[in-house]
Amino acid sequence: MPSTEPSRVSVVVITRDRVTELCRTLANLRLLEPRPPVVVVDNDSGDGTAEVVRASFPEVTLVRNERNTGCAARNLGVEHTSTPYVAFCDDDSWWAGDSLEAAADAFDTHPRLGLVAAAVLVGGGERADPVNDKLLDSPLEPEGDLPGPRVLGFLACACVVRRTAFDEAGGFEPLLFFGGEEALLAQDLAARGWGLCHLPRLRVHHHPSEARPPSAWRRTLEERNALLTSWLRRGPKTVVAHTARTLGRALRDPCSRRALWGAVVLTPEAWTARRRVPASVEHDLELLERT
Repeated sequence: MPSTEPSRVSVVVITRDRVTELCRTLANLRLLEPRPPVVVVDNDSGDGTAEVVRASFPEVTLVRNERNTGCAARNLGVEHTSTPYVAFCDDDSWWAGDSLEAAADAFDTHPRLGLVAAAVLVGGGERADPVNDKLLDSPLEPEGDLPGPRVLGFLACACVVRRTAFDEAGGFEPLLFFGGEEALLAQDLAARGWGLCHLPRLRVHHHPSEARPPSAWRRTLEERNALLTSWLRRGPKTVVAHTARTLGRALRDPCSRRALWGAVVLTPEAWTARRRVPASVEHDLELLERT
């Protein structure tokens, strides 16, 4: 018998020009019990996404973005939720079984918990994503008021956040647009005292879309964003070392050259938004970088 209790977790999905994959995701989310409220942010699609969602999934809250704002569209989606916890997934991924309710139980029980990262199962064969082991084997010291291994990284398509923590941290940084945006949010949550941990019993199915951006474009943005994240939050020693490494790669690699220039162009905005993380977070980041 379907649950009569409302879900404590909303799901925010951002999408752009992948209506077929989005419909599969929404159909799978519709099967969850209790059924979570779902918010879809259409990032200025040109393939009729909005019309299809309205016709086939009338229970979904559809938000049409006037332009493609990349990862920051998730912030817009969160604004349209009313539950205490919010899960994210991409248009080619969806939450499995009772994972969302289990996440809500963890948040209810652990008041300092700000984000949980799930295990990711890839494709029809449910292959474990390599990120699962990295999260499970985190070298960070465990903390007794958190329900799992402490982490400072996650996949945006496989995480649940406490709404108040997300709002306090400012959500996803619009400056980054796309690629590796999770690192900055993780640091901002930790800087405000929120705990982040991995709960391997939470599961997300990911069936990577064939409509993916070119690998060189993605790699350039990820390298640019890693550099920008360093400039935005890290100490001077780390900033200098990271910049020097990127410069060295830029001398021989076109993607790294584009990444460096892309970061340089955004220097004024990055400087304005710079907030150095506390020493405790810097220490944890250095530990992760050494392992």
